[in-house]
Amino acid sequence: MPNITLTRLTDDDREQFILDNQRAFKYGAMEEFGRRDDHFEEDGEIISRRTIENSIDGGTAYRIREDGRIVGGLVLKIDEETRHNELELLFVNPEAHSKGIGFGAWQEVERLYPETLVWETCTPYFETRNIHFYVNKCGFHIVEFFNSHHPEPRGPETGEENDADGEETDGMFRFEKQMER
Repeated sequence: MPNITLTRLTDDDREQFILDNQRAFKYGAMEEFGRRDDHFEEDGEIISRRTIENSIDGGTAYRIREDGRIVGGLVLKIDEETRHNELELLFVNPEAHSKGIGFGAWQEVERLYPETLVWETCTPYFETRNIHFYVNKCGFHIVEFFNSHHPEPRGPETGEENDADGEETDGMFRFEKQMER
């Protein structure tokens, strides 16, 4: 198992975190589809700068490190009152895939937040690596599938009521992990 640690994101590293996140998400989509513009949130990006910035600003961002070297990042939204927490973003740099880094990072998250009752996260239907990771590695369960017949009630970028068409979240799986007490 790799030596994985999480360190809080610093202001000096924010821009690189955003770029690394976009690169990792774009890599996943390109591996799955090749060049397909209909999966992009903004020009050339699977995940928009605005989505990432809103996530960082509304949560707690960490860099994932393997033996001190930055290999990815994640953003959590922690609700100390309900203890129902969210994994908003998780990415591993493409050159570090399939080395146990994502799983090691998730184990660190669980260790850092032992009071959590439920973890929640989402991923698009085309990210089969992510679906496998959350369900088969981390113990999440698929609890909802957002699509044109069942749109997400809140928009991912603003948290405000979604418009009726649900276009922004079409094809998203929502996962939950009930923590044992």
